[in-house]
Amino acid sequence: MILSPSPHLHTRRTVRGTMLRVCAALLPAWATGLWFFGLPVLWLTAVCILSCVLTEWAVAVLMLRRRPPVGDFSAVLTGLLLAMNLPPTLPLWMAAAGSVAAIGIAKMCFGGLGCNIFNPALVGRVFLLISFPAAMTSWIMPDGTAGATILEELKHGLASAGDAPLRAMFIGNTGGSAGEVGSAALILGGLYLLASKVIRWEIPAAILGAVALFDLCLGFPPVVDLLSGGLLLGAIFMATDYTTSPMTSRGMLVYGVLIGILTVCIRRWGAYPEGMSFAILIMNGFTPLIDTYMRPQRFSPKAAKGGAES
Repeated sequence: MILSPSPHLHTRRTVRGTMLRVCAALLPAWATGLWFFGLPVLWLTAVCILSCVLTEWAVAVLMLRRRPPVGDFSAVLTGLLLAMNLPPTLPLWMAAAGSVAAIGIAKMCFGGLGCNIFNPALVGRVFLLISFPAAMTSWIMPDGTAGATILEELKHGLASAGDAPLRAMFIGNTGGSAGEVGSAALILGGLYLLASKVIRWEIPAAILGAVALFDLCLGFPPVVDLLSGGLLLGAIFMATDYTTSPMTSRGMLVYGVLIGILTVCIRRWGAYPEGMSFAILIMNGFTPLIDTYMRPQRFSPKAAKGGAES
């Protein structure tokens, strides 16, 4: 007999199945990056996934002395997300170092799956951005030449928002990481996750809505921000992480709105042209506070008083 506290909820959904669904939803965007940037995306993804899986196995078996949890595919998903956040030409040893940081520091140090405070893939990306800024800001165009992303051109005044190639940004024919290009493929994956009820609408809608509204207030074309950088990848696949996001609908909306506002603030006035990673990590730290203050009230004082009188 197994004794455990309530609630006792039974569902056919498993951690492994959920992770596989998210990986499947990412495949169109990943394939878009592979189409435009070629084999470097494949090698980068293979190194990130392999490094994440090996790091999780090593920490679980050699340090924690417990059964390795690699069968739940969470490390595979972390590696895939990290690879889609990196420049395709990043040296593979750097990608491996970022994977070790993502799993070893951001995940396993906190106790493993379900215990981490910050999104592991984003921790790995920020670790690499701080450690190797030159390599992490070196991008290639689909034709193989070096170039700047749309956000970098806007940040340094090399282009105006009105010159942004919206059609190329939508289909993925621009410079950046595999997860920054192919907005159409990211939206397709997001619709699949919503239809299969893997994620809820509140966080992506709040992020995208806050970015669009804030941009309108600043006189900046919202569609440029929505289609550029890692906004769609972060809003759909990373901010919605179960462990690091709020549990209630109101909490999710507050969480998403603040991520959107922070992203625009960093993009307009910060030192980095992209702000999605930092915005999500900052709000990951506030998730416990949001859950505390957005906790649903099961029994109101009025209802309790009425029940007592009856």
